[in-house]
Formats: sequence, C-alpha cells, structure tokens
Amino acid sequence: MSTLKKCSLVAITAVMAAMVGCGPSTPTDKKQAPVVDVKNMDMKKVSEALGNFIGKSLNTAGIQFDVDGVVKGVREGAAGKPSPMSDEEYEKVMVQLQQQAVTAVSEKNMEEANAFMEKNAKAKGVVEIVPGKLQYTLLEEGKGAVVPEHGTPMINYTGKYMDGTVFGSSEAAGGPITVPIDQTIPGFSKGIAGMKEGEKRRLFVHPEMGYGTTGQLPPNSLLIFDIEVVKAESPEKDTADAFQSQIDEDLESDDQDAQGFDAEPTVAPAAIPAKSNKK
Repeated sequence: MSTLKKCSLVAITAVMAAMVGCGPSTPTDKKQAPVVDVKNMDMKKVSEALGNFIGKSLNTAGIQFDVDGVVKGVREGAAGKPSPMSDEEYEKVMVQLQQQAVTAVSEKNMEEANAFMEKNAKAKGVVEIVPGKLQYTLLEEGKGAVVPEHGTPMINYTGKYMDGTVFGSSEAAGGPITVPIDQTIPGFSKGIAGMKEGEKRRLFVHPEMGYGTTGQLPPNSLLIFDIEVVKAESPEKDTADAFQSQIDEDLESDDQDAQGFDAEPTVAPAAIPAKSNKK
C-alpha cells in the first residue's frame, strides 16, 4: 500500500471529509437528512462552501499552507494542467510536514501539561498520588466497598481535555461500564484503585501516565476524568471485554496513521481508557 493511501494527507482529508458530509444519510442516522433539490441547486454557492471548508481545514494541522498557492493549484488541476510536484514528491513532503506538526503539538501539549500539574498541585483539596503525574480531588465521599488494586469495578466516568472538551464518557457508551483496571492507562488504574462505592473523584492525568504520543487523542494531552464508583467489584466482565475489543481495534487501526495524529484531532472511543498496544 502506498504512502498516499496510508497517511492522512491534509488536502485529501479536507476534500473527502467535505464529500462525506454531503453524502446521503445512513440507517443509523438519528435524523433523516433533508431532501436536496439537485436540479435547482446553486452550484456556485455549493462550490464556495466547499472551498470555505477546505480553507478552514488547512489550518487544523499546524501547517502553514500558502492559500493563494492552494487556490492556484485547484484552478490548474481543474483545468487539467500538470502539478508542480510529482505524486511521489508530494507524498514525501506531506508526510514530513505532518510529522513536524505532530512534534510541534506534542511539545506544546507537554509544556502545558507540566505547567498545569505544577500549578494544580498547590490548589486546595488536590491530592497527589504520583508527584507531578497523577492528582485528584474528592468530589463526593463513598461509604461502600473499596476498589481492589487489580479489580474490575463498575463506574460512570467523563473524560475531558484541559479546556473542558469531552472526548469520551460512560454515558455515551450507554451507561455504567465495567473496567478491568489492569487493562487501562496507568493514570486511570492508579486513580481508581482504593476508591469506595459511591465515591466521586476528579483525576488529573499527566501524558506520561496517559496516552503520551500514542492512541487517538492529540499527542501528549493532559486528561481529566470525573469518576463515580457504582460497584467496587463487578462480575460483568463480558461488557468490559466487548469495550476492550473495540478499543483494541481502534488502536490497531490508528497505528497505521502518522503517530495517531490526523488533520483534525479525533475523539477517543466512549469506553474505557485502554492501554495502548504500542511499545
């Protein structure tokens, strides 16, 4: 398989995403897509909308494209004129640019994560489980059984970035989930162990105890989890295995991309924060 097929090249991603967005609804859509009158469609307006979408997409990967050059390339390509670069040259350059973007975002996110954890450690009510790497605040005390170190508790959780954007939750997965904590990222497993039934915590997980530069999330993201323990030990392991299998598939697929980083950050599956299978 060529590099072009394996890598999420920004320009191609933008155009394809636009086309997918304009496609027909699927049986899983909650709302039926509106009927479009193709015969009376204003193609000039549609064309401008497509160009606007592509223009916005050019800024999402941390790469500074020359917009005038992009417009010129579109015009010449539509006119059947040859590209100023061969396909092979283009593919190599795009891969290099994407790798540079990943590195830049990784470094920026790591700096922000370090600064956040250092400041947060001094905040009232914050407890450090691992200095500078894993912290929590108690939102509500529990009175039930304690989650064992290698347990399989049933929990409700919401995962967020530092800016409050939600990337996954048990609610999105259909309700409380059963978590084999030995199969989760270190910050999640160490943060849950010792919690009591009914207890609610807010975990602050440094990238080094999260996904680091692997997985589906933006590289070196600091993660914040709100967790409620429903049962300290749950026998419903089939549910956990189902979620785990789905995550393994997602991560395996993600390994084929450039370090898990795409033109737009993708969200984590709404299931347990699993360990990455990358070494």
